[in-house]
Amino acid sequence: MLADTERQGMRVLIPGDAQWPAGVDALGDGAPVALWAKGDIGLLSRPVWDRLTVTGARASTAYGEHATTELVQSAVADSRVVFSGGAYGIDGAAHRAALASDGATVAVLAGGLDRLYPAGHTDLLTRVGQEGLLLSELPPGAAPTKWRFLQRGRLLAALSGTVLIAEAGYRSSTLHIAARAAELGRPVGAIPGPVTSATSAGCHRLLRDGLAAVVTGYDDVRELLHGVRDRAHRAVRERAGLESDPLDAGPSAQGRDLRGPVL
Repeated sequence: MLADTERQGMRVLIPGDAQWPAGVDALGDGAPVALWAKGDIGLLSRPVWDRLTVTGARASTAYGEHATTELVQSAVADSRVVFSGGAYGIDGAAHRAALASDGATVAVLAGGLDRLYPAGHTDLLTRVGQEGLLLSELPPGAAPTKWRFLQRGRLLAALSGTVLIAEAGYRSSTLHIAARAAELGRPVGAIPGPVTSATSAGCHRLLRDGLAAVVTGYDDVRELLHGVRDRAHRAVRERAGLESDPLDAGPSAQGRDLRGPVL
């Protein structure tokens, strides 16, 4: 298997490797034992707060794709790495926007990297592998299944500092990614849509249930990512036995969620 992996230009990463992405170990017993990668593995070494997962409905609307494109372009200009799942709809719009802006993007797939899925995105995913990175926890030859799509969702949640849901139906599987991100302490952002749009009903559900913050522009996304960075730095100071920033204990800290993400 290793010979086949190398022949196809892939690398296998295991826990302890220098390129093993921070954040994945937060999955505990559910963490992958290995990752197959093709492309720029250096993107996995970026701080978790420099990584943004953007995902959403496969049957996306022009509104959702436009909002996704604008936010991804801003994220790229802010030197963030854009993660998504390579699917039709919002995922594809996120990858295309990042590539068009000469930005870094990572596609996390639910099958082997030699079986690009969906087939209609073969050219797009090939380009992602050439200019960004393809990533999977499954070896070459593995076919995507419903269960593996759910498994991929937990990786998309763990690999990034923030998950942005651009569009999602009320019972969309995309909401599974948001739920896993919340379990991991990763902030979730959701873009509101027209109240009459079934494609935005899932985003509205996340907002109603308090599982996501409203995102109406990139400043909202940056604030979520900065919150992850600040909590991580605070956790490092505490582990080092350093005094907390006096501001942390002040009145302005009251009511804030001080739980740090498990990195």
